[in-house]
Amino acid sequence: MASGGLAAQARAESVARASYGRLVAVLAAANGDIPMAEDALSDAFVTALSTWPTVGIPDNPEGWLITVARNRQRDVWKSAAHLNLTPLDDATPTESTMDELDLDAIPDKRLALMFVCAHPAIDASARTPLMLQTVLGFESAQIATAFALPHAAMAQRLVRAKRRIKDARIRFAVPERDEMPSRLPAVLEAIYGTYSINWLVDSGSDTRDSLAGEALYLAVTLASLLGDEPEAFGLAALICLSMARTAARTSPEGLLIPLAEQDPSLWNTALIAEGESYLQRAHDLGRIGRFQLEAAIQSAHCARATTGVTDWTALRTLYEGLVRLAPTLGALVSLASTIAETTGAASGLAFLDGIDEPAIGRFQPAWATRAHLLAELGRIADAAVAYDTAISLTTDAPSRQLLEARAAALWS
Repeated sequence: MASGGLAAQARAESVARASYGRLVAVLAAANGDIPMAEDALSDAFVTALSTWPTVGIPDNPEGWLITVARNRQRDVWKSAAHLNLTPLDDATPTESTMDELDLDAIPDKRLALMFVCAHPAIDASARTPLMLQTVLGFESAQIATAFALPHAAMAQRLVRAKRRIKDARIRFAVPERDEMPSRLPAVLEAIYGTYSINWLVDSGSDTRDSLAGEALYLAVTLASLLGDEPEAFGLAALICLSMARTAARTSPEGLLIPLAEQDPSLWNTALIAEGESYLQRAHDLGRIGRFQLEAAIQSAHCARATTGVTDWTALRTLYEGLVRLAPTLGALVSLASTIAETTGAASGLAFLDGIDEPAIGRFQPAWATRAHLLAELGRIADAAVAYDTAISLTTDAPSRQLLEARAAALWS
C-alpha cells in the first residue's frame, strides 16, 4: 500500500476510534434506525479509503464522513423499496431533524449516546451490550465472551435492542439531569466493559492513549458531571487502581504475571493515589455500591506495595459484601479464591462447586480457578482436564500461555 493509502487508513481508523459513537448517533437521530446508520457509516468509511489516498484527507474528516453517509441514507430513503415499506411521515427525514441533535450538553459525546442506549424502553439486559457495540465499537463476539453468553444469543439481543429503538421512536437526545441516575448503572457497566474487555491490550504500557485510558477518562468525566453519585466515583477509583498495575501485568516475553506474583515496584504510584482519592470521594457520599466495593478490593491489593503482604482476610470480607450486593459470576469465583487463601483449597473448591449459575460452564475464570485449586489438592488428572477446558475458553495469548505453562508443570 502506498504511503497515501497508509495515511488514509491510519486517519480513518483514528476517526473510527474517537468518533464512531457520535457519528452513529447523528445518523440515527432522524428515525432511530441504528442498523441503517451503521451501514451508511460503513459505506462512508469504504469510500474514504478509496478516495482519500488520491484527493487527500479532508480537514474535517468527521464532517466528510457524515456528508457521504447522509447521501447514502437519502438514496435508501428515496428508493422504491423503502417508500413501499415505510409510513409516509417516516420516509424522508428532514435535514433539520437530523441536525437538531445536541450532544454537547454532556462534556463527552460518547457519554450522551450511552445515556440514550440506557433508555427505559430498551430491555435492561441489552442496554450495556448495546452501548459497548454501538457507542464503543466492540464486536458482538467480544461482548458475548464478556457476558459469558453464546455469540448467537448476544447477536440476537443486540438486533432486538436496535429494532426496539426504531419501533418505539426513541429520540436520540440527552436526558434531563434528574433522569440520569436511573440510567446510570448500565452506563457504568459499559464504561467498565471498555476497560475490562481489552484489559490486556496495552499491558506493558502505562499511557492513557489506550482503551483503558479512554475508560478512565469517561469514568472521571461522568463522576465530575454528576458530582454526587458515589458509584461514578467508585468506578473511576476501580479503573485507576486496576490501571496502576498495567506495567507489571506481563513479562518482557509477553507472559501474563498473576497479581500475587507481580513486582509492586512497577506499579504506578500516581494512579494509585488518584484512585484512592476517588474512592474517598465515593465513601464520603455515604452510599455503598458495587463499584465502590470492587475499588476497595483493588485498593487492598495495591496496599501490598507499602505493606509487603496481601491481607486475604480483608479481601474475603470485601468479596463477601460484593457477592451479597452484586452476585456476578466474577465476584463468586473470586470469593472462592479468597476462601481458598484463608481456609484452604478444599474449602475454596467446595464453594466453587456450589455456584449455581448455568453460565459457569462457559466462564473461563471458573475453570482456571478450579484447575489451580485441584492442583493444590494434588488431584493432578482432574486439574489437567480443568486446565484444558480453561485454555479452550481463553481468547488472549498471554493468559493462554500462562495456563499452558501451568498445565505442563502438573507433570513435572
